Amino acid sequence: MKILIADDHQLLRRGLIQILVDKYPDAQFGEAGNSAETLECLSQQSWDILVLDIFMPGRSGLDVLLDIRRLYPKLPVLVLSSAPEEQLAIRVLKLGANGFLNKQTAPEELYKAVKKILYGERYVSAATAERLAAEISYATQHSHTELTDREYAVLQLLSSGKSIKEIADELFISPKTVSTYHTRIWEKFHVDNDVKMVRYALDHGLIGNSTGNN
Repeated sequence: MKILIADDHQLLRRGLIQILVDKYPDAQFGEAGNSAETLECLSQQSWDILVLDIFMPGRSGLDVLLDIRRLYPKLPVLVLSSAPEEQLAIRVLKLGANGFLNKQTAPEELYKAVKKILYGERYVSAATAERLAAEISYATQHSHTELTDREYAVLQLLSSGKSIKEIADELFISPKTVSTYHTRIWEKFHVDNDVKMVRYALDHGLIGNSTGNN
């Protein structure tokens, strides 16, 4: 079995590998520290499962997930992040991920999540399962469910304190395009400044108080 761990923190990668090697002693492990390295590793050999941090340096993790689904449609992907689960879990599942795991629960749940996904099932927390069941009625009441994946990525970066230029560089788009997304987020949240935008995002679980630390 071959397991690829993609996360920009080396200590976390090693910790995840240690958890899994106890259960899969014969497994081969690969490591990637950013989005480019992840795609390179996938192109070099086949893997049985990818454990993917959705917020790594470089391109948006959501864009990378879309690329992975297009290039490797059968590859099982477990998304790992410390970002708020309320919106992110549902979003990545819609983009084709096989499961979502919050980093805080990884020590206890990682093996269970990997095992379930390798058996062809999906893995989400009980709380996320309930949210998925209620999503249709929820979407009719909250305008933030209309955010596109790119708008959501811009929201995360804006809320972490990054400038328009920094976001443009990180997402490989122009500052003008970032400003357009910025304006659309305001419109969808029905706000007229960034303070209200961040407050709305916090109130609806779109970001955490520690946004920017993944």
